[in-house]
Amino acid sequence: MQKKLFKKIDTYKPVVIDLQTHMIACPAVSPHSGGLGENAKAAYLLSVLKAMKFDEVSVINVKDSKAKDGVRPNIVAKYYGKDRKKTLWVMAHMDVVPPGDLSLWKTDPFKAVVKGDKIYGRGSEDNQQGLVSGLLAVKAMMDLGVRPPCNYALLLNADEEIGSTYGIVPLLKKHGKLFGKEDAFLVPDGGNPQGSMVEIAEKNMLWLKFTVSGKQTHSSTPHSGNNAHRAGAHLVVKLGDLYKKFNKKDALFAPESTSTFEPTKKEANVPNVNTIPGTDVFYLDCRVLPCYTNEAVLAEIAKINKTIEKQFKVKVKVEKLMGESSKPTDKNALIVKLTQAAAKAVYKNNPRALGVGGGTVGAYLRNAGYPVVVFSKLDDMAHQPNEYSSIKNTLGDAKVFTLVALNFK
Repeated sequence: MQKKLFKKIDTYKPVVIDLQTHMIACPAVSPHSGGLGENAKAAYLLSVLKAMKFDEVSVINVKDSKAKDGVRPNIVAKYYGKDRKKTLWVMAHMDVVPPGDLSLWKTDPFKAVVKGDKIYGRGSEDNQQGLVSGLLAVKAMMDLGVRPPCNYALLLNADEEIGSTYGIVPLLKKHGKLFGKEDAFLVPDGGNPQGSMVEIAEKNMLWLKFTVSGKQTHSSTPHSGNNAHRAGAHLVVKLGDLYKKFNKKDALFAPESTSTFEPTKKEANVPNVNTIPGTDVFYLDCRVLPCYTNEAVLAEIAKINKTIEKQFKVKVKVEKLMGESSKPTDKNALIVKLTQAAAKAVYKNNPRALGVGGGTVGAYLRNAGYPVVVFSKLDDMAHQPNEYSSIKNTLGDAKVFTLVALNFK
């Protein structure tokens, strides 16, 4: 049966192109990033899912006044298995990031262009490649009349790119009965070009905004003011001491095996050269190993802030923009072992269970008590200009998901 399913999947190249072409033409950019949301793409996908005749198809709308029609749609499509009490969920997100600088694109980001094995377009890899793979796996089972040992379900969620406020977070909070105690999740939203990484853990994410307040004055009379920019610059350097304080290593997260604390965004202060700024605003992106807590990091930052306030006679305000901790999935969990075995069978490699510094919806699911793996064979084109997906990888991952489904008992 495995050979028949694989052979069937190999015939789906035209299906991959058709699905990608339609989805790329639906710019599912968050309304909080200047778009209209996922509604158009969700409507298209609903037509596809209903035509495939899933046993269950439903939409969970989450209210968002900024979105078209005032809602952000989340789709659930379930194909019954021999045991309906247990479900393997393949979870992908419908939203995409904005295209960015259009001058860097060689093609229209919202018009699919196929060149050999590659399909160019915004969202083609992140996260439509995984979405299509998940859909093709169940399509093959349907086309051959195969029922897996458990339910196979697609969860196509909204709002993954900027926090999941209208996606998995409210689904877990208000619709938790969707998921059973024995369920497991496969999230095709991360991986490497070799298909050898099975992600089972994520660092704690902590995004912080720092506002340093001094006193604005003319730059020729610095004694009459208090240079917030100078204080902010010293604070940025001093925050580098976090690397010394939180210096443990975890081989699970190689090559970035330590916690990281990086200054990123910097806001403009004064528009002219001859004014000393009274306000300085910058941001810090912290990726903290699970052996530490975000609270411990914040406590250390508070100490650093006090030294800067005393030295430069300024005030430092810290705002937490994101603070998500994540429990790891047990490396011996069934979903982990099955994904490793399936990837090895399809890609002839030796997949390793690893941790990453990036964030996925897996963090929310793990914290809710579910075993989760994040897996895909990706060329890592997410958020880049000229983003593309690989047709070969799409079909290969569909085979991996099929093998996992056939053995999830």
